[in-house]
Amino acid sequence: MQHDKNASEAFTLRNERRDFVQWHLGRPAYVLWALEFDTACLLPRLQQAQVQLADLLLDGYCRQPHVTLGLCGFPSAAPQQADDFGADLIHTHVQALQRARPAAFEIEIGGLDSFSSVPYFTVHAPGGQLAALRACLAEPQRHGAADGYIPHVTVGLYADAWPLAAVRSRLAHCAVGAGLRVTVTGVSLLSYAASEIGGPLQHVARYAFDSGTLHWQGAPLFS
Repeated sequence: MQHDKNASEAFTLRNERRDFVQWHLGRPAYVLWALEFDTACLLPRLQQAQVQLADLLLDGYCRQPHVTLGLCGFPSAAPQQADDFGADLIHTHVQALQRARPAAFEIEIGGLDSFSSVPYFTVHAPGGQLAALRACLAEPQRHGAADGYIPHVTVGLYADAWPLAAVRSRLAHCAVGAGLRVTVTGVSLLSYAASEIGGPLQHVARYAFDSGTLHWQGAPLFS
């Protein structure tokens, strides 16, 4: 998911729990590329932040900590909608990763900040590795330009329109601990139920940097 950190926004955006059928058009699952983390490392920090901000957040958010790198869309054997995709897209992404041959690297999970729609943990990767990965997984002609991308780990969804300056001030005073360094050894293909806002992510496949191969969790998306 892309977010615009617009300093001119005065209030957070109110999220609501409903089925956005006008978006998914009955298609069950949406697919994206992301970084996954050892939940024993980051999950306690995420849960602590959710407790501290519970009065601001929409109930029922249970998406695992991750950093979105690129959006694929709705898988389809015969793509028709602009946000459908077929097996050729995944093949193109894997080929780009194999040409780039990324190696393991570290990112740092920092403090709390906010977009208008969500609070998040900051993510720092000073070596440019995230930009290189995104270049491998990008297809701007289908999903729009990626200008303004800010890597982050979403904490939850705002439940109402709160004054954004006051929210950011509150986030700055939340106790989240020192920066957490995490080693990235691959990228994951994940999905979520399109009819459920903030629902859990399902592991579809993982591209491992060391082997340069994509490993499917169960049956591939396209047989």
